Amino acid sequence: MPLPTTSGTHRRTLLRAGLGAATLATLGAPAVAAGATDLSKVTLRIGTYKGLWRPLIAASGQGQTPYRIEWRELNNGVQHIEAINGDALDLGSGSEIPALFAARQKAQVRFIAVTREDLNNQVTLARKDAPITRIADLRGRRVGYVRATTSHYFLSRQLAEAGLSFADITPVSLTPADGLSAFDRGDLDAWAIYGYNGQLARLRYGARVLKTGDGYLSGNFPIYANPRSVQDRLKHAAISDYLQRLRRAYLWANGNYLAYARAQSEETRVPVGDLIELWNNRSTDYDLRAVDDGVVKGHQAVADTFLKLGVLDGPAQVAPLWDRSFSGAFGARGAVQPPA
Repeated sequence: MPLPTTSGTHRRTLLRAGLGAATLATLGAPAVAAGATDLSKVTLRIGTYKGLWRPLIAASGQGQTPYRIEWRELNNGVQHIEAINGDALDLGSGSEIPALFAARQKAQVRFIAVTREDLNNQVTLARKDAPITRIADLRGRRVGYVRATTSHYFLSRQLAEAGLSFADITPVSLTPADGLSAFDRGDLDAWAIYGYNGQLARLRYGARVLKTGDGYLSGNFPIYANPRSVQDRLKHAAISDYLQRLRRAYLWANGNYLAYARAQSEETRVPVGDLIELWNNRSTDYDLRAVDDGVVKGHQAVADTFLKLGVLDGPAQVAPLWDRSFSGAFGARGAVQPPA
């Protein structure tokens, strides 16, 4: 998911807007049981990606909420964080990477849970006609990626593992859509990318997978929350209820992926067969998990690696932005709660 560079004045300003020392403390509003609280006047503004939470919640039968959901489609993690920081969103999501930039810039955002998602759809690809069979063959080649994203991170680690760095390749930072077009034209020899675009490159243009993100990424994708919403008793209750519904929806999708793929396809126009192929090659099933020490430690390791790579302009301490006040939504040992 695209992120700002650390020198981006405009986005840095957005992320810093409205900060106060008091809001940087870990927030922990007491949970309010949704079933015992009138949430009918609550509206949750939830960021979604095309084909993800919105059709998932509907297809899984979890959409009859006691509060109103206002879906807002945003196409990358930094947009979710900027919207939360500007108080235009209550919940969003993305990878650990925009979250560590938020920590570096002390944004008004909290990370309240993590989804476990497929890492085999994060891929480093080679063109079918390029004499490239391994990462070491990327020396001197034009390699596309999306700066300050998961693709930047896993590509950097894969290069280092092969004894290379970004100085040994010709890196080309492009949006996913522009990267797909460049790959099609032959302007790239290889491409580090995530999601549907990697699948399209394989199916349409015969791209070959050199490496996936499995083994290089943690697999934790944080759920972002607005600190103001976390502090609000009723919104805290509504968010707790939503997390329960989202986890049930993910577990439903694991056993009913064809139905979910059909719902995704209606929204994204990606063929159902392509979605099923991605699912069949997944690295793991979906899950939604509470924050624990391992999650925070893993996120800090990513931040430290990005600092060593020179992507961050200074250390980022992520722990203060992780909020554990929603642990009750997961029940004892993370058990799924009964439907509200």
